[in-house]
Amino acid sequence: MPELFASPDVSVVADGPDGSVVLTARAELGDYPVSVVHALRHWADVDPGHPLIARRVEGEWETRSYGEVVSAANAVGQAMLDRGLGPERPLLILSGNSLEHFVVSFGALTAGVPVIPVSVAYSLQSKDHARVKEIALLTEPGAVFADDAAKFAPALRALGGIPAIVSVPSSEVDGEELGTLLRTEPGKELDRAFRALTPDSIAKILFTSGSTGAPKGVLNTHRMLSSNQQSIRRAWPFLGRSRPVLVDWLPWSHTFGGNHNVNLVVTNGGTLYVDDGRPSPDLIGTTIANLAEVRPTVYFNVPAGWAQLVPALENDREFAARFFARLDLMFNAAAALPATLRTRLETLAAEVTGRRIPVTGSWGATETAPAVTSAHYDFADARCLGVPLPGAEVKLVPDQDAYEIRVRGPMVTPGYLGRQDLTDAAFDEDGFYRTGDAVAFADPEDLNAGLVFRGRIAEDFKLSTGTFVRVGAVRTTLLSAARVLADVVVVGEDRAQVCALAWLNQAETVTLLGEEPAGTGDLVAHTALAAHLAGILAELNRSAGSASRIERLLVLARKPDLDAGEITDKGYVNQRKVLANREHLVELLYADPLPPEVVTAS
Repeated sequence: MPELFASPDVSVVADGPDGSVVLTARAELGDYPVSVVHALRHWADVDPGHPLIARRVEGEWETRSYGEVVSAANAVGQAMLDRGLGPERPLLILSGNSLEHFVVSFGALTAGVPVIPVSVAYSLQSKDHARVKEIALLTEPGAVFADDAAKFAPALRALGGIPAIVSVPSSEVDGEELGTLLRTEPGKELDRAFRALTPDSIAKILFTSGSTGAPKGVLNTHRMLSSNQQSIRRAWPFLGRSRPVLVDWLPWSHTFGGNHNVNLVVTNGGTLYVDDGRPSPDLIGTTIANLAEVRPTVYFNVPAGWAQLVPALENDREFAARFFARLDLMFNAAAALPATLRTRLETLAAEVTGRRIPVTGSWGATETAPAVTSAHYDFADARCLGVPLPGAEVKLVPDQDAYEIRVRGPMVTPGYLGRQDLTDAAFDEDGFYRTGDAVAFADPEDLNAGLVFRGRIAEDFKLSTGTFVRVGAVRTTLLSAARVLADVVVVGEDRAQVCALAWLNQAETVTLLGEEPAGTGDLVAHTALAAHLAGILAELNRSAGSASRIERLLVLARKPDLDAGEITDKGYVNQRKVLANREHLVELLYADPLPPEVVTAS
C-alpha cells in the first residue's frame, strides 16, 4: 500500500543480558513544531477560511474555520491571563466535545495554560462527583469550564469556589459567560505567553481511564503532542497529500480522541466533524446519520464502536456505500479488534466499493501521547500492533511466554502530577516507561512483521494448576467467536478452570434471536441464547489448551458501574474492579450444583 503508507523498516539497537531487546525505526523523526498551537496558526495563515471543526446545532452543521478558531483562541487566551490563569493555575474542563470546548482548549494552550479535560461521565453519570472533586484537589485549577451551566450545575456546585466559565448560563450556578471572554482584545501578555511556550511546557493533564488501576494525572508536554503527530506523518505520508476529514465521537478527555485525532486534524490542516453519537443502541443512529452525510476520509473507532457499526453497514448497503465512498483508512485502537469484525469490515468494503480499504491499528497509552507503534503495512493477525514509529524506542522485556513492552522517546510523559512515587515506579533503570502490556513477535524471523498484543499483564493470572492465563488473548478469542457479546471479563485466578462474565451486544443479539432477552436482577437467562453460547464455547474448546478453554459463562444484565470504577465513558472495563464488585457472581460460576443461568460448554 505505498500510496498510503511508508514501508516498515525496523532494526535492533540493543540486546540485554536478561533476553530483552530494543527496537526502533530506521527512519528519522525529523523536525516538528514547538506545539500543536504552532501548527494551528500555520494553517490559519495558509488557508484561514478552510473549515476546521463542525458540529450539528439544531440539525445543521455549525462550522468554525482555521482563522476563526485562532482569533477566538487568542481572545480567550488573553482573557484567561487577565483572570490569573497560567502554567500553575490550569483550566479544568467538564464538558464533552463541542465547538466551545475546542476554542477554550486552544485558547488556554495558546496562553500557556494547561488544560484538564475530564470525562463527562464524572460529572453527569456520577452520583457523588468524587472523582471530579479529587481531580480539582490535586490540580488546583484557576477556573472550570462547562458548556451548559444548568446541565453541569451539580458538578459545578460540588467544586465549591472555583470560578466557572459557561457557554449557556443558568440561575442555578454563578458563572461568567464565554461570550465575555471572546470579546477580549488580545494584547502583549498573550504574545509573551505564547512565545514563552517550550517543548517541555505542560499542555495537558489527562487522567487515565483506570482499566487496570486507579486514575492518575498524566503530564502531557507540548513535545509529546507535537512529536507524536510527526511520527504518525512519517508512517502515513498520505496525510501530506490530502487534508483529512474526520467524523469522530471519541471523547477529548482521553488520549485517543483528544490527542491522536484532534491533533491529527489540526497538524494536517484537516476538518473534524464532532459526532454526538456513541457506540450504544440509543445513539448509534446519530453516528450513522453523520457518517452518511459527511463521508470521512479516515475513520477511527474502538472495538465497542466497530461492533455497533458493522451490523449497521451490513444491513444497509446504501449507508455502506456512502460511508466507504471516499474512505482511505479504517483504524482501530484502545483494545484488540476481534478478528471476525476486521474480516467483515474488509469484505464489506471490497463488495461495496470494488477496492481494498485497509483496516489498520496502532498501540500506545495516555503516557505516550499516544501512538508508539503503527501497523502501516499488510498483516493477517487482527491482534497486530505494528512496528515502532519513527522517534520511538521500544524495549521488549521477557515476561512468561511473551514480552512486556516499554517505551522511550519524545512522546513519553515526564511523569504523574503530584505523585513522584508513581513516576519513579513507572520507569526502568534505562528510562523506559513500563507500560504493563504484553506483546509477542508476529514473526520472530521478520522484525518488519511487527508485534501482536497479548494482553495487560496486571489482568493475567494463574490457575490453581499453575497454568498461566493471558486474559487479553482469551477475551478477544471469545469476542471474535461470539458476535452477541459486547465485552467479557475473564475469571479463574487460583481456580481450576477459566470461566467468564459477559455483557450482550444488543444489535447482534436482536439479529440472532429476533428479540432482546430480558434480564432479571443481575443475570440474563434465555434458552436460545444459552444454547447458542454453549455451542460457541464447545467449538472454541475443541482446539484450546487449558489456558484458553472457557468452561462456563454468565451473561450479566446490570451494566458496568461508573461510580464503582467498573467502566469508563469510552467503554473500557476494569477487569479487577468487576471481579471484586461482583464476587457473588464469580462464585456462581464455580458452584456445585451449578445454577441454571450458568452457560456450560455443550
